[in-house]
Amino acid sequence: MSAVPAAGKGLSPDAPLKIAYLTYRGKPHVGGQGVYTRHLTKALVDLGHTVEVFGGQPYPVLDDRIELHKLPSLDLWNEHYPGRLPAYWEVKSKGDLLETLSHLKGTFGEPLAFSSRVLSVLKKRQRDFDLVHDNQCLGYGILGVEKIIPTIVTLHHPITRDRALEMAHQKTWWKKQSIARWYAFVKMQGRVASRMPRVVVVSENSIKDIHNDMGVSYDRMRLVPVGVDPELFTPKPEVARQPGRLITTASADVALKGLSYLLEAMAKLRTERDDIRLTIIGKPREGASADLIDKLGLRPYIDFVSGVPDERIVELYAEAELAVVPSLYEGFSLPAIEAMSTGICLVATDGGALPEVTGADGDTVLQCKAGDAEALAATIRRGLSDPELRARVGDAGRRRVVERWSWKHCAQLTVDQYREVLAMPHNIEKLRRNGRI
Repeated sequence: MSAVPAAGKGLSPDAPLKIAYLTYRGKPHVGGQGVYTRHLTKALVDLGHTVEVFGGQPYPVLDDRIELHKLPSLDLWNEHYPGRLPAYWEVKSKGDLLETLSHLKGTFGEPLAFSSRVLSVLKKRQRDFDLVHDNQCLGYGILGVEKIIPTIVTLHHPITRDRALEMAHQKTWWKKQSIARWYAFVKMQGRVASRMPRVVVVSENSIKDIHNDMGVSYDRMRLVPVGVDPELFTPKPEVARQPGRLITTASADVALKGLSYLLEAMAKLRTERDDIRLTIIGKPREGASADLIDKLGLRPYIDFVSGVPDERIVELYAEAELAVVPSLYEGFSLPAIEAMSTGICLVATDGGALPEVTGADGDTVLQCKAGDAEALAATIRRGLSDPELRARVGDAGRRRVVERWSWKHCAQLTVDQYREVLAMPHNIEKLRRNGRI
């Protein structure tokens, strides 16, 4: 049986733990949730712990040592038929019913439905795990999980910020109401997070925003920055950089990521030089950005890349002259530190936690105001026109990442939080009841 630390309780502070990790959307190739899940769970296993992942579609890509338990959703927002209505014969469980009813009301029901499914599964396995780690599902079912197994959650940033930015970009009242309904799950997430004994947050900026927007008390939150593998995301001097080549990551076509401002900046720069091209790590999607690409006549100068291994992404960074993070808001930004780790010069906005992550303008990043296409174009122009500046900022950016962030360090700090939560008196009682100690 596993043992957990508690001062004065005679429990071992270094015993390996058995962890149930929850992710309702794994996003296998792009997106911070998928990257966090893949690398944190691997680093936890490297430290000697056992991790089993419970996930819904799109399923995560995991290390071979980690068992994945698939908890299929109705997949109503799949890439091929987003927003489809389920047939009545598909509704076979309480989770399916919750997902369907939420969908019919115009709200996003996956977090609530996944939490119901995972609670049903873990009720039968509560004696198998020392701790549950929920990665930002925060459905009401997580409160039920916490009652039977010690639980900790990661909250990357408050989705209230996504909602506010999406609504600000809508021009009609009915569209604003539709967006508000879609994000109704945010209230649930705030209620659940406020009742969790420990919330892991990835930046100081996110801690403040989560407190202000979701009402989570400061004493329940702890900062654990995410990481990067500096041996994987490393400079490749043997690869020639292509003049005028930019690269960005677009895991979702949402206002928060600021892709429209980068497209407008790119169109302006192409009136000055015809070698400007953009690589977007992500899949092309129908929607606002696709319409803007066509409106600006940029389709021939943009390359979408998806479903490739990390090694290819590193090569893409090596081929570009500048990496760009145009976000209006970030809770941390894994794409930013991955780019910096490869030694490419990064252009980033001042949205959310980005200044905290990327450092000072001109030292480790070329920084500009968020939501300003003119400022973004000027900053990109500044980088493209000065090779020495690019080299200096790129080198300093990599040093900043190597000195501050690694997945091993992230995992060690996360385990520290596990042990603090497991040492709480009410959790010691759960462990005794479950036969874990």
